[in-house]
Amino acid sequence: MDMNPPPVEELRRVDAELARLDARRAELLARRAWLLGVLYAPAGRAAAPPFPGVAAPAETSPRGAQNVLLTLGGILLAVAALAFTLVSWGSMGIAGRSAVLLAVTSAALAAPAVLLRRGLGSTAEAVGALGLVLTVLDAYALHRVALPGTDGLGYTAAAAAVLAGVWGGYGGLLRGLRLPLPAAVVAAQLPLPLGALAAGGGPAVVAWAAVLTAAADVLVLGRPSRSEVRVTAGVSAGVLAAWALLTGAGLSLTDPWTGAPLLLGCAALCLYAAGAARPAASTLATLAGLALVAAVAGPARAALPAEWAVPVYVVCGLALAALWRPVRAGWIPEAVRGGFGLAGGVVAGLGVLWALPPVLAGLLGPADRSAGLWSGTHAAPVLADYPATAALVLLLGAVAAATAGGPWGRWGAVVLGWSLLMALPVALELPYAAGIAVRLVATAAALGLAVRPGGPAHDRPEPVPGPAPERPEGAWGASWTAVTAGPVAPVAPGALLAWTGSAAGTASAVSALLLALDVRAATFGVLGVLLALFTAVAVLGGGAVRETAAGAAVLAAAGLVGAWAAAAGLSGAAAGLALLIVPAATAALAVRVRSVAAEVTGVAVGALALALTVPRPAALALALALGGVIAAATALRAERRRAASWTAGALFLAAAWVRLAVWGVTVPEAYTLPVTVPALVVGLLRRRRDPAASSWAAYGPGLAATLVPSLAAVWSDPHWTRPLLLGTGALAVTLVGARFRLQAPLVLGGAALVLVAAHELAPYVVQLVGALPRWLPPAAAGLLLLAVGATYERRLREARALRGRLARMR
Repeated sequence: MDMNPPPVEELRRVDAELARLDARRAELLARRAWLLGVLYAPAGRAAAPPFPGVAAPAETSPRGAQNVLLTLGGILLAVAALAFTLVSWGSMGIAGRSAVLLAVTSAALAAPAVLLRRGLGSTAEAVGALGLVLTVLDAYALHRVALPGTDGLGYTAAAAAVLAGVWGGYGGLLRGLRLPLPAAVVAAQLPLPLGALAAGGGPAVVAWAAVLTAAADVLVLGRPSRSEVRVTAGVSAGVLAAWALLTGAGLSLTDPWTGAPLLLGCAALCLYAAGAARPAASTLATLAGLALVAAVAGPARAALPAEWAVPVYVVCGLALAALWRPVRAGWIPEAVRGGFGLAGGVVAGLGVLWALPPVLAGLLGPADRSAGLWSGTHAAPVLADYPATAALVLLLGAVAAATAGGPWGRWGAVVLGWSLLMALPVALELPYAAGIAVRLVATAAALGLAVRPGGPAHDRPEPVPGPAPERPEGAWGASWTAVTAGPVAPVAPGALLAWTGSAAGTASAVSALLLALDVRAATFGVLGVLLALFTAVAVLGGGAVRETAAGAAVLAAAGLVGAWAAAAGLSGAAAGLALLIVPAATAALAVRVRSVAAEVTGVAVGALALALTVPRPAALALALALGGVIAAATALRAERRRAASWTAGALFLAAAWVRLAVWGVTVPEAYTLPVTVPALVVGLLRRRRDPAASSWAAYGPGLAATLVPSLAAVWSDPHWTRPLLLGTGALAVTLVGARFRLQAPLVLGGAALVLVAAHELAPYVVQLVGALPRWLPPAAAGLLLLAVGATYERRLREARALRGRLARMR
């Protein structure tokens, strides 16, 4: 035999031996699976050998099947016993009935002891449960046979007490059974409440019985016992205590002196239970705090007028929440302190919600205008019958929030303090002037938070690492950054207060202005104060608060100009011309003070001014020209040059067209061509010096100066001369743009050519449509849509190619 085979031969032998071992292992695993199936197969059914290598999974364990069978057997026996007791009772004498029940119950209660000694715990548990059910039937039988005249509630209470004792003793003797002791705890919940009901006690007496029973459950919680006993006692105590708490809360509203002691008892029980059930200590302390507030506030509320009810509860809740101070010396456990604070906060929060209607009425009430502007009449007071103590509740909440300290405490004090000022005119039914003054004070106080030290300009959060947002260059980029910063960390407390103050101040400012519109002098006074306030915030503030205030200041200035125009009796067009003062001033100030919001608001006011002058074309032409002057002045700033220069050119051109229309000019080309020719020459010279210059900048203004007015004239010209000349010129411009690859001439000339052709074909199209059947245009439109849809992708590619060719032009 060769003891030293070559490596190749030795490797082959090793592989063959491993394959043989794998095959043998698979065979043994298949045999093992089959043997397990034989051992655990139900009786009477042969276990079929599984497929080779596949073990049949068991759908349930032997222990699970056993428990199901025992449970079903116990239920069936209990049903049989119940049927025997209720249905077949009358067919036997008293001796036979007693003997049968006694024998069956004794056997059911004795059998678990034998079964436990033999290790049949599940069977013993099922038989023991049957025995407990039989004891209940025995009690029922005893009442029906021996004590038929006894009161049902009283007998049930006594029977529950006896059963609780019997089941407790039985569970103590047979500690292997898990059901008797929890059942004894459940039965022990009934004697005292049912006994109180049987004795004719009212809701308070029954609730006291429930409290005492729950106290006994809490004592069980405090003792070492099985988990099922503790869970049962805890659930029972919670149910009874909740019932007692609800009863006490109801009595505190109808009979406070009866409900107060009950609530105090519930509070004491919850506090004691907090020590026994530490995971739920904070929740129990919260319930105890709510019970204490209701117990103390109930009698006090009954002794005061109805409007003082909510303030009394809020005072009691805040007093309870104030117990956090001695906690720092270790007088009150932390969990109890947290629960008391939460309970007091809940009561105070509910009180604040009750006090919100006057706040909303003070904020939104001026919007309900029953008369015209400056009529001197005021809207009818809203919520006239709402208790004035709502203001006191808001004051208490603000003081409590300020005392609590911390960022959220300060924020709550700010919000509640502002709410108090907004509610005062409604709650106290202040006169007109005082209502305006209070709203302005609220505005000033709220806006003052936006510029306080530590505001957004001083305590802005650090940026979160990440890509910086794209922004324009120059000063415009700086303003953009101020408004739209990149991703930031959570809001800092100072910034939160500043933004809250800005929002609240703006809301109260609108409310004050709406109220001031009733009287002319008040309107001017409020607008002047608001202009000063928002200007101060725009100068002293920072970030988004500064931008918001700047825009509001521009609106206030526009309001002043509009109010002056209305007071002077100016027409709408004259008022529009006067409003142009605002965008002019905004553009002038923007040279020194950069604010995107102020400039955007100025542009919006300018658009409003132009809209007011539309009914009078002469005034519109003047307004357009003045707007062009403002835009041209703005174009002197490098960061605004591109947009402002185009805007100025458009406004000047529009002003010229409107003026020509006012003068009755029917040949606008006589005025536009002298502008177009030198403009095109200037554009040509610029392109020679700077070949990279865009054709829109070089030729766009000159071509538009003639093409656009001529197109407007074509659509109102019934003759053929102008369309022919304009079409010829547009065709020439289009061909020049295509020849030299210039985008502006190609687009402008082509658009003008298409519009002229549409104008010439329009009458014939109208005649053709009138002569066609009515069903033909919809059918043609449908076919067109089908064709476009079928070739959508190809048309899309063609459109993209056309756009690319245009984009490559200059």
